Amino acid sequence: MHQDSLATPLGPLTITSNQGTHINQISYAAPTTSASCALTQRAKHQLQEYFAGQRTQFDLPLAPQGTPFQQQVWQQLLQVPYGQTVSYQAIATAIGRPKACRAVGGANGNNPLPIIIPCHRIIGANGTLTGYTGGIDKKVWLLTHEGADFVPL
Repeated sequence: MHQDSLATPLGPLTITSNQGTHINQISYAAPTTSASCALTQRAKHQLQEYFAGQRTQFDLPLAPQGTPFQQQVWQQLLQVPYGQTVSYQAIATAIGRPKACRAVGGANGNNPLPIIIPCHRIIGANGTLTGYTGGIDKKVWLLTHEGADFVPL
């Protein structure tokens, strides 16, 4: 396993690649090992650019682990542009499961690649913020950083 760490305005992030070929996880925590690789260093650089306001999209090979439904939701999250928000309902409809709003919320909450797979851009149908694995304060920061419209807390 390869890991790299990054100090951010949201606290430390750990970037993990199991084989050095795909990014598998981003976590809001300090790393448990310091064995980085070229790919985790590339991801770290892209995240630094994101936090500096110089990057709006990521160009990294990703391999998040999850169920087929979760994978489908995460692929749809990648379609939400920088600085925009969509509702859980919109994601459910986009994947052909319009009654699966809660399941979409569960998949969103289990996203192992926050920021890169932009689960922070998913909000309630009325524009309000809902949960975020890293905490609502991080979601607010990310959306504000991107200039997104949302109903503040």
